[in-house]
Amino acid sequence: MLVKLPEAGVGADALTAPFRTGLRSRVYRTESLNTPRPADVVPVTTRDGARLRVHAYGPADGDVLVLAHGWSCSIEYWNPQINAFAGDYRVIAFDQRGHGESESGTRPFSAAQLADDFSDILDAVLRPGQRAVLVGHSMGGMTIQAWADRYPQQVSQRASAVLLATTAARQIPNRATVIPLLNDVIPGPDWLALALFGTPVPLPGGPAINLIAKHRLMTRRATRDQILFGTSIVRSCRPSVRAAVARGLLELDLHGAAAHLTVPTTVIAGSHDRLLPEIHSREIADTLAAAGHLDRYTILPTGHLVNIEAEREFNDELRRVIDTARRGPIAVAG
Repeated sequence: MLVKLPEAGVGADALTAPFRTGLRSRVYRTESLNTPRPADVVPVTTRDGARLRVHAYGPADGDVLVLAHGWSCSIEYWNPQINAFAGDYRVIAFDQRGHGESESGTRPFSAAQLADDFSDILDAVLRPGQRAVLVGHSMGGMTIQAWADRYPQQVSQRASAVLLATTAARQIPNRATVIPLLNDVIPGPDWLALALFGTPVPLPGGPAINLIAKHRLMTRRATRDQILFGTSIVRSCRPSVRAAVARGLLELDLHGAAAHLTVPTTVIAGSHDRLLPEIHSREIADTLAAAGHLDRYTILPTGHLVNIEAEREFNDELRRVIDTARRGPIAVAG
């Protein structure tokens, strides 16, 4: 099934654009969650003409980190990492197609589309011979796997190390336990996952949605700011895009794609992740280990939003990954 992403700027989407922008730029008492000003806005147009929002933070001559966000998120999802690393590194973050302020373009959602967009972004932000540490959360991790599968020759040319966080390769609807009992006790049918996640319904705010997010997407240890930040980012996504991408993700199959990540690759899972349970990360880690490229497999005591809920631990692991990348070759022949 090919899923066309809806265009922005029409109907209700145009009327709610300022509201959605406000959700992404809220100010929190927790400083690391607040949105920094980008050093540069990088113009990127995909091969089908979609203009993507790509921001660069930090010194232009710094080692490069490229951050790929997940389903229903945006650049701002990475605020805790941008704020932590942009003082010393060139941090690149972008809105996936249709998300945030990126255009939908003409291509339907697919693994090939994710891979091509990511390749176009790397073309724009990396100099010839320059390599980056690539970080992907959830659908962002799927993006990196899809890119490696479609462009295996680019992996050693453009990546020095990879970190995949609470992501998956396949069987997403059959393993999710976000809804109580489903897949924990009784199998959840695909039609129910399609109805729950593939329907373009706006997400409300308020205490009820925050409580659901705390217990189903995060854990009891999550702070009020972390919960509000996570729900605000997700609510800022256009419902039509959130639903369309969900329909595509339900059928995505990247099994074995991680074997093409031929650089040191770390996988982080959340022990209480109900959206993409730990079995997904373990399967990817096993694929990497069999191919000889697994650097480390780590399980943190969080839900799905691991880099928010365990910010310090996640950042420490990312620093270790950066150190691993620095010990390797600085550049490769194009």
